[in-house]
This record gives sequence, C-alpha cells and structure tokens, in this order.
Amino acid sequence: MTKRSGYRKARKAEQQARMVEVERAWRGSIPPDVAAAFDAQVKAVRERGPLPPKPDMAPGTRPNPPRPGREPKAPKQDERPRRRS
Repeated sequence: MTKRSGYRKARKAEQQARMVEVERAWRGSIPPDVAAAFDAQVKAVRERGPLPPKPDMAPGTRPNPPRPGREPKAPKQDERPRRRS
C-alpha cells in the first residue's frame, strides 16, 4: 500500500471535487437525449468489460522466434534411393 502525504490527499480530494463540478456543468450544457445516449453507451461498455489484449505478433509466427543466425535447419530430404540388401 502506498502512503500519501496529507497535502497529496487534500489535493486529490480537491481534484475529484473539481471533476464532479466540471461533469455537472457539462451535463447541464448538453441536451437530455444526448446525455441519455451517452449514459447508455457508458453502461454497455461497463457491462462488456475490458477487451482482451491484442496479439503483439503477426498470425502464424512462433511464440519464441529464434535469434538471427540460429534458425532451425530445413528437414533433410532423401535425394538418393536406399540400397537394397
């Protein structure tokens, strides 16, 4: 748990109070139907939850690519027929 000084706690409380005031002013400045649509969108996103993280690699790549110069060799191909005994 992080400890906060009294000054930082008071400053955070002031910032939160200011954000509530700004949001109330913003809500008062928009039409009620726009506010209702916004609330519906916010509710839908909160119900959906967080999106899964996007893959950071291209599809089909191995999870742990080899270092340059250390690529695996291609499978050996038999070009000669086997001898019969």
